[in-house]
Amino acid sequence: MAASGGTLNCEDFSMFQEGLKVLRTIDDRIVHALNTSLPTVSFSGKVDATQTCRQLYESMMDAHLTRDKAIKYCIAQSSEEVGQLREQRAKDSENLALLRLLRKEQNKLKLMKSELNVEEVVNDRSLKIFSERCRIHYTPPDVK
Repeated sequence: MAASGGTLNCEDFSMFQEGLKVLRTIDDRIVHALNTSLPTVSFSGKVDATQTCRQLYESMMDAHLTRDKAIKYCIAQSSEEVGQLREQRAKDSENLALLRLLRKEQNKLKLMKSELNVEEVVNDRSLKIFSERCRIHYTPPDVK
């Protein structure tokens, strides 16, 4: 589960993934959110589609930023741990337990880095769906 402050559990990769799953809820439910909040043509006078799209976009961007920061924080933390383990390994090259721990941490770091690619795909998919449904009502600011 996600820890307080929007950070993830960086120690255990399965908990890290579970935290990301929770944080990706808005992206996983983007189609449902658009279908339930944007009116059909016959009901278009009853809902402010521009405001609805703006709010959804802002929520989506906040979620993307939160996840990006959390993933990069965990990557930095794991990279630091790998660095420390490498230093220890250099001093004690015969320690097999240390070698196993280093390999385990390196593997976790690799998996965390791959989550950045997954994040890019998830974000692109959500933005594409958002654009298809909201382009008439709301044009998000250009973010570079």
